[in-house]
Amino acid sequence: MILYHGSCKAIEKPDLSFSRKLVDFGPGFYATPFKEQAIGWTARFKREGKSAIVSSYGFLQRPIDEILPDAIRVLEFDTHSMDWLNFIAACRLGKPVEGEWDLIMGGVANDKVFDTLQLYFDGLLPAEEAIRRLRYNKPNFQYCFKNQWLIDNYLHFVEAEEA
Repeated sequence: MILYHGSCKAIEKPDLSFSRKLVDFGPGFYATPFKEQAIGWTARFKREGKSAIVSSYGFLQRPIDEILPDAIRVLEFDTHSMDWLNFIAACRLGKPVEGEWDLIMGGVANDKVFDTLQLYFDGLLPAEEAIRRLRYNKPNFQYCFKNQWLIDNYLHFVEAEEA
């Protein structure tokens, strides 16, 4: 499969030491199977007058559990669920989360989703209502690589292009 990453420059060798902290799944290298989503991630760079570059990578051709070693710890959120919401909330607020993960996959808390999340974070919206509202958003998906060894061995740079 091909994954995409939006940035202000080509990222041939992702390096976790450049990770931001208070994001959806915590520090990591984020990529998506949706090119349009990666292009959207470059919008903030365009607003700052910087270049907008989408890098693409080859990643697993078969299901993860058929290829990755058993020692790789994978967490997947199939839907915008209560578990997903609580995990995102903890990561965005810098609180500890349960478990140590090498790869986390799930929905993106993008700008369209964030207004609902902010109401939940502020205690103005119950969790059940937040989840109900989130189900109406266009599906999106992200991979958060949290293990440098996994990146170095399984994520292969293909090309970079201007967005």
